[in-house]
Amino acid sequence: MSHPLMDKMRLQMQGLEQQGLLRKRRLANSNHAIDFSHNDYLGLASSEAQANALYEGALHYGVGSKASPLVSGYSKAHVELEQSLCQYTGHEAAMLFCSGFSANSALMSALFNQDDVVIADKYVHASIITGIQSSNAKLARFIHNDLASAAAQIARYPRSTIVTESIFSMDGDIAPIDALSTLAKAQGSLLIVDDAHGFGVLPQGVISAEKVDIQIVTFGKALGCQGAAILASQTVIDFLVANSRHYIYSTALSPACAHLALNAINLCQQPAARSKLMANILLFRTQAKAQGINLSEMADSETADSGMNSLELVSSLEPAEMNSHERVINSPIQPIITGSNERTMAIASTLADKGFIVGAIRSPTVPFGQARLRITLSALHSSEQIISLVNALKCALEDTP
Repeated sequence: MSHPLMDKMRLQMQGLEQQGLLRKRRLANSNHAIDFSHNDYLGLASSEAQANALYEGALHYGVGSKASPLVSGYSKAHVELEQSLCQYTGHEAAMLFCSGFSANSALMSALFNQDDVVIADKYVHASIITGIQSSNAKLARFIHNDLASAAAQIARYPRSTIVTESIFSMDGDIAPIDALSTLAKAQGSLLIVDDAHGFGVLPQGVISAEKVDIQIVTFGKALGCQGAAILASQTVIDFLVANSRHYIYSTALSPACAHLALNAINLCQQPAARSKLMANILLFRTQAKAQGINLSEMADSETADSGMNSLELVSSLEPAEMNSHERVINSPIQPIITGSNERTMAIASTLADKGFIVGAIRSPTVPFGQARLRITLSALHSSEQIISLVNALKCALEDTP
């Protein structure tokens, strides 16, 4: 029997499929292809050390929290992880969530109400937008990574809250955190940074309590496991514990996962994996340029006009022949703009046939006409794999007009 809700779902799914926008699940790397689509930047997700840590945590604490953190689900494993995060970042207090989306949405929906104004970078994550919308706060956007635009919005809405990411998930570029921090302090505003893709990749101290008021970190990227945390002053965390419905009414993060994330924090501070990641980023960019592949980058003149302080992650590794006026995206996320959704999907399919998995990002996730291949690099990728990907990528781009 037909029902209006079922009919609505069928029509919407048909429309998405006709537009090439229908999302479907697939088994992860079921054909043993080389994966350049995941966010395991330091290669910890499959490390033996992490497997042993998960086993150890499960034996010691059990695999489930069994209750909300406010009932009986808050254990020593959670406390030790929160303390380690605070020591790493300098924040006074922390609280744990089961995912980054939940942490962002919980923070925004609990912190703000209809009397507040939130000034956000135009490209912040969907979880932030969802949380702000549910809070009924006024949302003002500023041009992506543009300090002049941010300053104009702050002048319009003084003593408000600024929200940005550290490394942006779709563009791979890095926010001008130092400059935004200075601007926020000068104008009596708060600064919130979603550090999902930066934590464990950016050097320690780039995002810290000295610069930002609230920091969100996730464990599913560079830490290679699961969960997330909000880091802030004790006042903020106490307020969120008492008022965040996401936190109050959810079973706490597994204590085994908390123990695993604690071990990952210790591992990510060892320099070898990060050095290998940075070398792989440099190799990819050097090879891509040699093959004539257009990479995303920003000119110094543009950043100077906006006061942007772009972080050079691997300045010591930059090739000598690189133009001194060029600021490159030295994060693990390397987007290649391909244009239409259809062309992007076709190129990704061609690469898959050649044994390479890359992200195919379409509108509306990114602006219309800016669909892209989202290539993410890991410390585990070999030089041979990266060179082979670039060669296959060159052919796929040329063969797909």
